[in-house]
Amino acid sequence: MLLVALPRLNLRFLMVIRGFVSLWMNLNQVESVFDIVEGMRYTNATKLAANYLKSKPEVEEIINERYVGAIPNLDILLEYPENSLGYIYASHMKKMGFTPGSYRKIKIEDDISYILFRMRQTHDIWHLVTGFDTSQMGELGIQSFSLAQTRLPMPVILLAGGLFRTIFQSPELLGNLLEQVTFGYTMGSKVKPLFAQKWEENWEKPLSEWREELGINLVNTCISE
Repeated sequence: MLLVALPRLNLRFLMVIRGFVSLWMNLNQVESVFDIVEGMRYTNATKLAANYLKSKPEVEEIINERYVGAIPNLDILLEYPENSLGYIYASHMKKMGFTPGSYRKIKIEDDISYILFRMRQTHDIWHLVTGFDTSQMGELGIQSFSLAQTRLPMPVILLAGGLFRTIFQSPELLGNLLEQVTFGYTMGSKVKPLFAQKWEENWEKPLSEWREELGINLVNTCISE
């Protein structure tokens, strides 16, 4: 049994290491993030994170439902009021050149695969709602927020890589980065679970109203609006 499991474990470990190194070389290597997630998919850390998420009734409900929002049509969302989540999301995606649903696909087979899928599907929405932009500083801010909300191991790896990279390449930014990471984690631990939200059914709701309902305060974030 051990001899059979060991090669599989090594393969996943190597996938994580390869993804980590790729990110070190180029932070825009999104595929490397997916490699790391896949490598960590069946670890005890991921299983514990799933249990943590399901300990929240509203999150357990959406996990059991396997809710999957439809891939949005950006042109239609741009017809919504300018203060709505839908309009702001579509404007952001167009500005950044992002295409909804362009992330690596994952087959939903169990709770963990659903959680990983839903995190990919809503990542850009989390950015907008929390106010963390897509810069390196903003990305580490949203990762610390996600860590507090989900306990998934992926944010830990990205935060470690970001801090390591900053120490060697931009040490003068370490203080600002630590403040952003601390703020993101504190925010994530206090606000309502973003994972439980069905954003796609409420595109017309003002972004400010979403934030108020969730308890999000934008002070000190890398605002992307």
